[in-house]
Amino acid sequence: MSKFYVYLCAALSAIGGLLFGYDIGVISGILTMKHFREEFPTGPVKEGTIVSSLLAGCFFGALISGYFADKIGRRFSILGGSLVFIVGSILQATATTFVQLYFGRIIAGLSIGNLSMIVPLYQSEISPKEIRGRLVSLQQWIAISFWIDYFTEKIDSPAQWRIPLWIQIVPALILAVGTIFLPFSPRWLMDHDREEEAIVVLANLRAGGDKSAAIVQEEYLEIKDNVRFEREFAAKNYFELVKRGPENIRKRMLLGVFIQIFQQLTGINAIMYYAPLIFHNAGITSNSSSLLATGINGLVNMLSTIPAILWIDRWGRRPTLISGGTFMGISMLIVGCILAINGTKYYDTELDKNFVQLKNTSSSYAIIVFIYIFVASFAYSWGPTGWIYPAEIYPLRIRGKAMSVTTASNWLFNFVIGQIVPYLLDSTYIIFGVFGIIMAVSVLIFYPETKGKSLEEMDGLFGKTHPRSINQHRPPSSLGDLEHGEPVVEKETSLSTSPAEINVVESSEMRQPET
Repeated sequence: MSKFYVYLCAALSAIGGLLFGYDIGVISGILTMKHFREEFPTGPVKEGTIVSSLLAGCFFGALISGYFADKIGRRFSILGGSLVFIVGSILQATATTFVQLYFGRIIAGLSIGNLSMIVPLYQSEISPKEIRGRLVSLQQWIAISFWIDYFTEKIDSPAQWRIPLWIQIVPALILAVGTIFLPFSPRWLMDHDREEEAIVVLANLRAGGDKSAAIVQEEYLEIKDNVRFEREFAAKNYFELVKRGPENIRKRMLLGVFIQIFQQLTGINAIMYYAPLIFHNAGITSNSSSLLATGINGLVNMLSTIPAILWIDRWGRRPTLISGGTFMGISMLIVGCILAINGTKYYDTELDKNFVQLKNTSSSYAIIVFIYIFVASFAYSWGPTGWIYPAEIYPLRIRGKAMSVTTASNWLFNFVIGQIVPYLLDSTYIIFGVFGIIMAVSVLIFYPETKGKSLEEMDGLFGKTHPRSINQHRPPSSLGDLEHGEPVVEKETSLSTSPAEINVVESSEMRQPET
């Protein structure tokens, strides 16, 4: 029962990730629809602005999400984000002017930026360490929006593009209602002195409600030790995220920021946003056919996420990221070379865009195949792991603020790429290919493996002994019991004890001879 419950909570919260994935699929098709172009005449500048207005909202939504995550909790932040998204969706679906369309997308972006930070954070905090990567990966499992565009494109009225925008309200409503059934993060509860509630949540997530289970007692103590030790050193402002110290917070921030930046420099969202145009360049010239190819692209993305969901906690983060970066880089380099060798540029006056005409159908098929290989490589690697890794590596006291900064960096680069790709659509593949190789090498050199470690064990991974190690030498009986619903009580560790003193105590205990 406990495993089913934690999967259910992770899957329900993953709808927050679906909202962004839905927008990627929807807007890529809408930009090419006849009735949308008639009502909103577009060129490279306006297309880039339509795409990037949402991303600008995402950037600011991610920045402010850290405050709300710590203040009102992960659960209520998810609820707020889903309600804001509904407002933004209504504004977009009823838009009659560019101003209203932009404003609606910015509002929706504020929500998505918030949810993109909160959802992986929440999933990581409710998940057992053995399947944490699998559960965080669930938010990447998205494909439906690509097919909605394909079917509504056949409607000969403005409903052609308005219906997909109305439909995106449905998952947001499901998420809003679903938060009623989501538990609070046990780590957030402990950090706010709600220990009774925390141990009930842990028992439901780990042992089917049995508060006396050993796994519940052990994790309760681990979190409590961590909260007690960290509370004295809690980050009061964002400047503390770049200070030097024994915990290597600055290093962790750099790793988190760059893994999110790299996720965008793969070029995945450029491929997803402008997929119909890319397939047009590959020789699929009719709008219906390019939307079909885009729908298949979304299906490839969804199916290729399944290996990550099943095996990311067995493979580990490093091998997954290195292999994914390598395959994506090679795929993009091949696509770029085919376009450079066999392509001829031409200008479409009706669409006000530059396209590439290929000399033969084999080149077209090759590009389509390698685009699919690229998407599949991203879906099992940098797609889920780019969100898993930052959600794992930060101490509780700074986790909300640190995640907001790393997530904001993702949206900032997403915004930049959304602006420039319409101008460079036929010449960016080589650049993305080079970045793919750079990413694989960077992970090989700089990123430690985090699989199988609890969130409280990350300090030791990054060079600082965690206070929990003091308790590793206590006899099992000192864990206490949880009869009558009472949380465990253990010997207090002074908050004034410094990390150095703790290590000395631990070392002296370890040197005591056995009796």
